[in-house]
Amino acid sequence: MTPGQPVLEAVGIAKEYGSVRALSGVDIRVFPGRVTCLLGDNGAGKSTLIKILAGVVRPDVGTLQVDGEAVTFRSPAEALDRGVATVYQDLALVPIMSVYRNFFIGREPCKGWGPLRRLDVRFAKRVAHEQLRRVGVDLDDVTRPVESLSGGQRQAVAIAKAVYFGARVLILDEPTSALGVREAGMVLRYIGEARKQGIGIVLVTHNTHHAHAVGDHFVVLKRGAVLGSFNAGEVTVEELSTLMAGGAEELERLAERASTPDGPHLLHEHDVLGGHGA
Repeated sequence: MTPGQPVLEAVGIAKEYGSVRALSGVDIRVFPGRVTCLLGDNGAGKSTLIKILAGVVRPDVGTLQVDGEAVTFRSPAEALDRGVATVYQDLALVPIMSVYRNFFIGREPCKGWGPLRRLDVRFAKRVAHEQLRRVGVDLDDVTRPVESLSGGQRQAVAIAKAVYFGARVLILDEPTSALGVREAGMVLRYIGEARKQGIGIVLVTHNTHHAHAVGDHFVVLKRGAVLGSFNAGEVTVEELSTLMAGGAEELERLAERASTPDGPHLLHEHDVLGGHGA
């Protein structure tokens, strides 16, 4: 079991959209310096859950806690104030703008007073370069436009920016999606560097190989419910893939393992599939 107190915990989260039950009784815990992988195919409920964690959507039922204290996020700004930052697939970067300007967009460091107040370019460049190096990117020229960077490097800018501005929990929405093997490997390395800095990471992905490479804990969602919850070493990448695909034999075998005192927590298939919307 993971020692210590979670920095972020969601308990009994449920959300419905009309007749569609997007989430039902979902629990997830995020610990400092550990990567929690949230896995599931399209329609599993991953997007709804991260929107709740990020303060975009409020749950119908359930609670959120930060450092053991109950919280209610009414907006992404409130989540950020408590150190919960989300990096979505679009990264929220301006392609034609330089790396260092993107790093500080909306939070520009300035010097001088009154009408002489201006952007502290030297400080902004230095910090952007240093923070990128902390996640493993040695970018020699931070005046380059973001559009000139590779997909992996753009992810690094978004990750380093979130960490610099105080993220204690970093939610990454499909960060390796549409990237090649080499670029995806770079992003996984950046995630590892952020973990070393004590950041609690939620890696949202449908790629079990990428999750298994960096994950400390795995939560598999199916049709809005937790199908299985495993620590690293309790489940193979093949078992995770089979669970996501809904293999009945794998569900039964893992359920037998879960019945042992040290086995992973696993719900039976009828508990997950029964009574849920499409």
